[in-house]
Order: sequence, then C-alpha cells, then structure tokens
Amino acid sequence: MTNKSICLAFEVHQPFRLRKDFFWNKRMFKRSVKTEELFDYYFFGEKDREVFEKVARKCYRPTNEIILRLIEEVEDFKVAYSVSGVFVEQCERYGYGKDILEDFRQLASSRKVEFLDQTYYHSLVSLYEDAGEFIEQVKAHRELMRDLVGYEPVFFENTELLYNNRIAKLVENMGYRGIFAEGVDRVLNGRSPNYVYAPMGCKNLKVILRNYPLTDDIGFRFSLKSWKEYPLSAAKYASWLDATPGQCINIFLDYETFGEHHWEDTGIFEFLRELPAQVLKYRNKMEFSTPSEIIEKYKPIGTIDVRNLETTSWADVEKDTSCFIGNTMQWACYEYLRWLEPYVKESGDGELLKIWRYLGISDHLYYMFTVGGASGDVHSYFSHFEKPYDAFITLFSVIHDFDARLRAKIKRADYPFVFRDDEKVWSLKGLCEYLKNRRAEEIEDTIRVYVERGDFERWIRESMGEEEIARELEDLRLSLSLSEEQQKYDAVKLRDMICEIICK
Repeated sequence: MTNKSICLAFEVHQPFRLRKDFFWNKRMFKRSVKTEELFDYYFFGEKDREVFEKVARKCYRPTNEIILRLIEEVEDFKVAYSVSGVFVEQCERYGYGKDILEDFRQLASSRKVEFLDQTYYHSLVSLYEDAGEFIEQVKAHRELMRDLVGYEPVFFENTELLYNNRIAKLVENMGYRGIFAEGVDRVLNGRSPNYVYAPMGCKNLKVILRNYPLTDDIGFRFSLKSWKEYPLSAAKYASWLDATPGQCINIFLDYETFGEHHWEDTGIFEFLRELPAQVLKYRNKMEFSTPSEIIEKYKPIGTIDVRNLETTSWADVEKDTSCFIGNTMQWACYEYLRWLEPYVKESGDGELLKIWRYLGISDHLYYMFTVGGASGDVHSYFSHFEKPYDAFITLFSVIHDFDARLRAKIKRADYPFVFRDDEKVWSLKGLCEYLKNRRAEEIEDTIRVYVERGDFERWIRESMGEEEIARELEDLRLSLSLSEEQQKYDAVKLRDMICEIICK
C-alpha cells in the first residue's frame, strides 16, 4: 500500500515598508536627494528593523530551532521553505538575521529540507504582459538560493501562489519540474486538491495544490476559541490528515503562524513539536515528503486549466488577484509602476532599477485593500498604515517622485521610437545604446533611411521637446545631403556622429 504524502511548506517573507509621512511632510521632488540615498528616503527602515527583530524573537529563531531539532531527531520528517529575496536582505541588515541565515544553511545541509524558488522581490511581475522582468527576478532568486543553501531549486512557488496557464508555461520553460498553486474550488470543479495535476499546455511540469481548509485550520483558526474544534491538538490534526483521501496533502503556511500570528502561550509551538510524531504514528498510511518527491512519486490524475484572466492566488476568500489589483487605487499604482519598466531599464542605473523593484513588492498594494469583513481585518493586521487610502497616497506619491527623477536622468520621451525590428526606445540614452549595440551590417540599410527622412530629429523634437538636439541632427542631415557627403560615411561612422550629438 502506497503511503499518502504530507507536504509541510512555509512561506518566509518580510517587505520593505514605505515611509508613512512621505507625502504629508512634503518630501517629494527634493533635488538635494541623490540616487544612492533614495532607499532611505522612501523606505521606513526604523519600522522594518522593529518588525523584523520582534518577529525574529517571537517566530523565526524559536521556530527554526524546533524544525532543526525535529529534522535531527525524527528520521522521516521533511519540510519545504520558500524564502523571498527581500527577506534575506533584511536578515543581512538587522539583528538576529545572520543566525537565521545560518539556520537555513543547516536545514539545507540536512537534505531533508527543500528550498523553492520564487520572485526575488515577492512581486506581481508574473502578471506583466512582457515576461522579461519575471524571468529576471526568478533568475535573481535562483542565484540567491545557490549562494544561500548551495543548490538551485527545481520547484517553484510564485508570489502569493499566483497561478495561470501562462505562468505555468513560463516556469516550465525556465526548467522547473513542479509548481505550487492554490486548491481553488472553482478550478477543481468537484475534484480534490490532494492529487498531482498537469498544467494545461505543459509537457513536463507538474502542479501540486495547497489544501487551504486544512492549512487555515492551523494558520487562522488555531487560537480561535469560538471555533468548534478548539483547542486543536497535533493528535487530532493528524487524525484529520489520515481521514483525508488523496495522494498528497499540501499544508502551506505563512512561517509567522508560529509565535507571531499565534503567540507562544496558545500552544502553537507544542503543536509543531508534536505533529511529526503524531503523523508518523500512521506509518503505514502517511509519510512526510518534499514537493519534488511528491511529483516524482505520483503521476498526474488530470489537468488544471486556469486561463490568464482567471488567475488564482491563496489570498482572501476570493483567491484571485483582487486583493492586490481589485480597486482603482491598487490598479493605478500597479499600472504606473509597470509603465515605468522600459524607462528604468534604459537608464542603465542599477540603483534606480533596484528601487523600482522594491516598489513592486506585493505588500504595498495589499495594504490598499478596501473590502471589509474578515479579509479586511487580515489586511489591516499586516499594514502599518491606519487606512488603505493612506497606503495609496504614500505609494502613488513615491512612484511619482521616482518618475520625476527618472525622467530627468534619461530625458524620457512621451512615446517610443520604434525600429524596423520592432525594438522600442524611450530615451536619448536608450537610442544611443540601441545604435551602439548593433553590428554594422544590422544598421547599414536602416540608419541612412532614418537620417534622410529626419526620423530621429522629428521624434526628439515632438516626443521630448529637445529642440537643440533635434536641430543639430537636422543640420547634420542637411549638410550631408547638400554636399553629397553622406555616401562617404559608412554606417558605423554615421552612427557615431549621431550618438555624439544625442549623448552629450
């Protein structure tokens, strides 16, 4: 008889929080602030340190200690972690952090703990139409995990379990063997989340689903005295797992469940200590497995089909994207930030790119959730703002300030210059970089045409209002045309003359 696999996985994440007083203290558009000072200018370092060190004391250190001991003492106990890049950065900044990172290294060395990949910045870039930024952030996280735990993860968990067919295909194309998703009822349509499935349109990738009722029994209801099952013991919970049919039961928890969401005096740590032994009492029926072991052990029993406009997540009762981009404030900030991507990348400024990515941390939008009820209470619990509208005012004003600085740096255009190969540039710096990075044969047939027609000068004049630069290009065009000198210049020399004018 094949044992049923129990997968216990943890999400470990802390955001960098924005300063609450940014707009109200009139901090916008101060020219004296340099690019290298923007992180401290935008982000609430004092609050981040306070929260991190508090949660480290209450949750990370004691929970790590328990897991390390269980890994050492219980032969068949296994777990999985998904750790965001910005959490690791906070470990490197704040007290207790180096000890926490060393804990993770020890866990990885046990070979009984699997670390998953995610987006480095715990962002929503998997929803962007252009997949480039998503791929870059995942690769950055993969490199981080290689440095932190000594291997490259083969299993993927997207931010907040955001999932659709397109995301699954992107993940498969990046070489991952499996992906986590939420066991959403409307997607399963009567099927059980406790099986391995195949994502629609994928050949090799497999998907496993979080059992959210059983996860929420620990995550949300453990210390709820009005709950009919209170108090929840490890023995009782193990009996529920045993009674639940399927190949695998995937319990995916916020790591802060232990000691922070449920304080030590609720008995949450005792529950965690006792759970492995209680599960393994059913040794002939249940065993602990990592996500990768599950997809190796079981074949998919069916297909999961989530179309792109029906993206699922693990957030709130809706289990979609509405907790992040469900209202006008959230959508405005999301769109504004996404709109800046090509500009910030053309700037070639690594610090500006990093700040832009920090502004994309999903928590900033999560704080703007305006629907009340139990979901609203959860959002308010995590937010350091008094109201969702305060979170909006702060993020939007920060993005606007960032936009102004970016515009000044790159001389941003109102619309892009589109080349014949459909490549687009949005700034003088971008135009110069595009021309310099092309081989002579790639520009031979096009650059003279652009010059003869006045395309560059027209775009610079109309889209940027840079009349002086446009006039210099016009003078170059006229002088070459009138003297028939243009034929003497090869494409590379002509390109260099153009770049000398636009990149002063």
